[in-house]
Amino acid sequence: MLVPLLLVVLLFLPSYALAVFVSLVCAISAYELQRAIGVKGHDRITIYTIFAATLIPLGVYFGAAELAFRAVLIILLSLAFMEAIPVFRMKRQITFAQIMTTAFGGTLIPYMLSSLISLKSLHEGHIYVLLPVISAIMTDAGAYFVGVFLGKHRAFPLISPKKTKEGYIGGFLIGTASIIIYGAIIYFTTLHEVRFGVLVLYGVIGAVSTELGDLAFSLIKREFDIKDYGKLLPGHGGMLDRVDSMMFASSVMYVLVSVIPAIIIS
Repeated sequence: MLVPLLLVVLLFLPSYALAVFVSLVCAISAYELQRAIGVKGHDRITIYTIFAATLIPLGVYFGAAELAFRAVLIILLSLAFMEAIPVFRMKRQITFAQIMTTAFGGTLIPYMLSSLISLKSLHEGHIYVLLPVISAIMTDAGAYFVGVFLGKHRAFPLISPKKTKEGYIGGFLIGTASIIIYGAIIYFTTLHEVRFGVLVLYGVIGAVSTELGDLAFSLIKREFDIKDYGKLLPGHGGMLDRVDSMMFASSVMYVLVSVIPAIIIS
């Protein structure tokens, strides 16, 4: 359900619709993180975190990414410490780890996901913004299906018990190949120049970052002994369970596109 909606927003709606969509996703993700592992029993901090998470994607859309990130981070941390100081050493105390969780959910998650907005805002951005989407979706799908049919050896049983080495290898190969195929489609259907050597690098780094994102958030879940971040998507967990790999892939792809372009728009 989430993927078709994302594709509609990316391909057929204007950029501001994507900014609103990402803001909503970030707000839900921030809420889930706070409720799952964050500052329980301190509703004001949860509200601050949700509000912060909605602001950064909007700041990115309006061309003030760095300013929005810095301002929101400073204000959010200030509010969190203002809540923590009066209750220090009390039953309701707020730990430094909880404050860092607040900063992570309120600023870093939305800043990374907002890379989709940055990609979309580029000239012919609809071409670029599909790079992390294809990388994340195909790497995840490849890892799942190869793992189901060929998986025999557990890769990280303490972090992700069902994932296998074969699945990760399959996801890596399919994710990389998918980016190359996407580049070939662009090459044969448009007048744009495609540097396939650089595109291979996109595929490799995109697949690795996708799998790292999945493992990173699985590590957090295992540390706090939770199965899913939420129940928003029946059978699939919460929003954060769905966008963890996209978070890493979109950030990496934006850096790659900015530094070493593989698709040269005519």
